[in-house]
Amino acid sequence: MKSILLSILGLIIGAISNGLIVQLGTQLIAAPAGQDLSTEKGLAAAMAHMQPIHFLFPFLAHALGTFIGAFFVSKMKVERSLIHAMAIGFAFLAGGVMMVLSLPGTPLWFTLLDLIVAYLPMAYLGYRLGNK
Repeated sequence: MKSILLSILGLIIGAISNGLIVQLGTQLIAAPAGQDLSTEKGLAAAMAHMQPIHFLFPFLAHALGTFIGAFFVSKMKVERSLIHAMAIGFAFLAGGVMMVLSLPGTPLWFTLLDLIVAYLPMAYLGYRLGNK
């Protein structure tokens, strides 16, 4: 029971980290001129106008949110911490897949980078570093 509760807490901490990093990105990198990124419809319309720099903080948010959640659950020394850390990675990966499916126009390079690098490898890295 402790392991499950700590894993849920890891998911919450990771999700909060993700949101904070995305917010930081919107403060530091301006949206393309004339584009409204505050709604899903506006975000979809802006995709064609985005430069690679606009994808930096979303990638960092996904990768670091996953890493932080997996690191937390591993640091708490839950039983079978690899399983719990990777479960967090799979949960965030599922969210990433849902985002790709709901947001047409995302560049293929970003979709591949995000889905391949930001979730499962970062969960494993969080597990490894959290167990040291």
